[in-house]
Amino acid sequence: MLQHDNATPHSANLTQQWLQRYGWEILPHPAHSPDLAPSDFHLFGPLKRHLGGTAFETEDDLISEMRNWFDNLDVDFFRVGINSLLSRWQQCIDLHGDYVEK
Repeated sequence: MLQHDNATPHSANLTQQWLQRYGWEILPHPAHSPDLAPSDFHLFGPLKRHLGGTAFETEDDLISEMRNWFDNLDVDFFRVGINSLLSRWQQCIDLHGDYVEK
């Protein structure tokens, strides 16, 4: 199973054909729904807190710090984000597609 938003690269015919060919089941994703995007509800907040208040002299310094942060994340960080999708989906259903967090 795969959940992704409906951005152009994800909804392109070539992408859809590839996913069908390999038997991927695509989970529906409401347009503009950050409640169901793990990067929005689980990743960007901690990353923003980690980088907050830091002035980087170069883009390479920023990239290096981000790589370091990602490299040091425990696998459980990602497990928690993915596992929370079930309850977030249920909340979205219960709210008839409205945002879970406002």
